[in-house]
Parts: sequence; C-alpha cells; structure tokens
Amino acid sequence: MENRLAHIGIIVEDTESAEKINHILHEAGDYIVGRMGIPYREKKVSVISVVVDAPESVTAAISGKLGMLEGVTAKTVYAKL
Repeated sequence: MENRLAHIGIIVEDTESAEKINHILHEAGDYIVGRMGIPYREKKVSVISVVVDAPESVTAAISGKLGMLEGVTAKTVYAKL
C-alpha cells in the first residue's frame, strides 16, 4: 500500500488524556515525520500538529484512536501528492 503525506490536527481539552495520546503517537512513531504541541493556557486547551507519511489506513487508525479519547478532537488532512 502506498504512503501518503498527511497532517493530523489534535485539540486536547482534557489533559487527563495526555498519556493515552502519547502512547498512540509512540506506537505510530515509525510513520511520524514531526510533531509540535502548543499549550493555549488562556483557553485551557492544547493543540498538537502531527505530520505522518503512512498508508491511509494507518493514518485513519491513528486519527480514529485519538478522536475516541475523552476530551480529544482529531482531524486529518491529506496532501494532494
């Protein structure tokens, strides 16, 4: 299966989910090109950007697992490459 470049945008409203988020991202480490986390203290949320180069099924699984966590929203955007 061919890899596609994608961005997974994650908004974390419940910091109790941080350990689970890190576990999911650690499992996907072979596919992660880079990640950046930004705490937005005024709104009491964190924003995480993750760039992956993976088969669509893997990217969808990562995003799906993240989105199922309490207080976490995850959306994926694919490059047109």
